[in-house]
Amino acid sequence: MSYSVGQVATLAGVTVRTLHHYDEIGLLQPGERNHAGHRRYGDDDLDRLQQILFYRELGFPLDEVAALLDDPDTDPREHLRRQHDLLTARIERLQKMAAAVENAMEARRMNVRLTPEEKFEAFGDFDPDEHAAEVEERWGHTEAYKESVRRTAAYTKEDWKRLTAELDALHRRMADLLAEGATADSAAAMDVAEEHRQFICEAYYECSHDLHSCLGGIYVDDERFTATYEAIRPGLAVYLRDAILANAARHR
Repeated sequence: MSYSVGQVATLAGVTVRTLHHYDEIGLLQPGERNHAGHRRYGDDDLDRLQQILFYRELGFPLDEVAALLDDPDTDPREHLRRQHDLLTARIERLQKMAAAVENAMEARRMNVRLTPEEKFEAFGDFDPDEHAAEVEERWGHTEAYKESVRRTAAYTKEDWKRLTAELDALHRRMADLLAEGATADSAAAMDVAEEHRQFICEAYYECSHDLHSCLGGIYVDDERFTATYEAIRPGLAVYLRDAILANAARHR
């Protein structure tokens, strides 16, 4: 039995465009084509797609996925063992995050304001209080910093939770574009970069395209920011910076 590209896209929860891209770069080439030249995928192709999607979900860039799957010395069972270990580690981390969110929800229900520890939970691995002195030293003289302080002083736990969720969603969308092979100067990537800038404007301070470009540079130059983005998807820090720069150029 074989499947059309549309059927496979529906089964796997990916777009037809993604499957076309995987074919074009040699990552997943369908085992056969019909008399009209249309792609047809067999069971082995579906097995390979499952492996690709596992590694993609775990943050591996497509070139590394291809190298792993095409390594003749790697037993298919070794892929499953590796993925199981990685997924187990992720599950443990997500369980801790879920517990932190539950604590935040309960505190909000009781109308409790954020403590430094709770703020750390809301921001994941980045503790804003830990870097408060450095931030004030570097940008305390700017209007952007003063405006951000004025706005965030009134934020509740629910506000922080909402902002964190919105920013995470933007990061995931940018990471998905990177995984799909969209260039940083594509319309889709620039659009997400513009949404990122607008998010800063609405949540913290008025962020011009020039200022946004400076932030993009910091995401790459400061290893702490870089590590945060690389944990979402390898290569995301540079990709986000380049999309920000392309978007700024588009608006000039």
